[in-house]
Amino acid sequence: MLRSLFPGSGNSIADQSDDAPPENTAFPRRYLAFFIFISAIFFVFNSIDSLRFLSSTTTSSSSSSSFSFMFPSNNRISSQDKEKYRLERVLKDAATEDNTVIITTLNEAWAAPNSIIDLFLESFRLGLHTQRLLNHLVIVALDDKAFRRCLTLHKHCFALLTEGIDFSKEAYFMTPDYLKMMWRRIDFLRTVLEMGYSFVFTDADIMWFRDPIEHFSPEADFQIACDYFSGNPLDINNKPNGGFNYVKSNNRSIEFYKFWYSSQEKYPGYHDQDVLNFIKHNPYIAEIGLKMRFLDTAYFGGFCQPSKDLNKVCTMHANCCYGMDSKLYDLKLMLEDWRLFLSMPPSLKRSQGYSWRVPKNCRYIFSSV
Repeated sequence: MLRSLFPGSGNSIADQSDDAPPENTAFPRRYLAFFIFISAIFFVFNSIDSLRFLSSTTTSSSSSSSFSFMFPSNNRISSQDKEKYRLERVLKDAATEDNTVIITTLNEAWAAPNSIIDLFLESFRLGLHTQRLLNHLVIVALDDKAFRRCLTLHKHCFALLTEGIDFSKEAYFMTPDYLKMMWRRIDFLRTVLEMGYSFVFTDADIMWFRDPIEHFSPEADFQIACDYFSGNPLDINNKPNGGFNYVKSNNRSIEFYKFWYSSQEKYPGYHDQDVLNFIKHNPYIAEIGLKMRFLDTAYFGGFCQPSKDLNKVCTMHANCCYGMDSKLYDLKLMLEDWRLFLSMPPSLKRSQGYSWRVPKNCRYIFSSV
């Protein structure tokens, strides 16, 4: 060890002759002892400092700990920059070759065991050629418990926590918490676009049965599902549903999301879907050159207007339904119907004599509102 510390000193202290004069060895021994003492103090100091650093990083989430390692000085990096760095890592890990990701949001209410998120993920595993799409799914958790549950279920999780706002409970339609959650989502998706990622956004109460990519128009910038579809994908009077959309990252889509988000000031008290219905007629949409398309409910259906042919359906949304219990009941029934369809012989599948039993509980809830 001493030879490695002093590579040019020749023999070590232990190799010196016993006949050497005491006065010639006393000073080197004192020097060596002093050096060892100083080295020990330096080692202990660094060990304590390292333990302090490890303690500070391991108490945070897995995504933030890696950021703390890269940027240990909290004074130099803003919280917004930290969040973007963590998001960039998650998006990069999940993205396809053309920088596209699938995104859903999750709060504590929908993250409970045997709840919405479990059915959502199960639909990917039951769908035709959809399980591989889970590799590109990013679950955006809106509260700590949802993030912790996500880490037990999926490999691409991101914590989007908003200071001073609790998104953990079930947000009932049009309540203040619901509106805040919807607008936070729009702002977040704008950030994703600005980072260069295209996305398919999907609510977690949408079941995936087929890969939807072939039904997206390659020319459109913004494509959105409908509560009610007129039959014409270019008809601006279609009734869009913000729970499912495919958006390409470009200057037009980024400007559109900025305009959409800022329009809440002009229409206070309305949620993002209502505001979209207002602004889709605005001349500014044509001015920025945004190409908008509406998705056919034959492929992208829901409880408002179900996809009747199970040979075509890609996704089914538990829209036009209020209350967790009703959603869960009908979503479970929907997955049972799909399993039964898959078990049928091809000739029976093609007969189109079999369709959904849903909406059932959701039909009653919707009709009574």
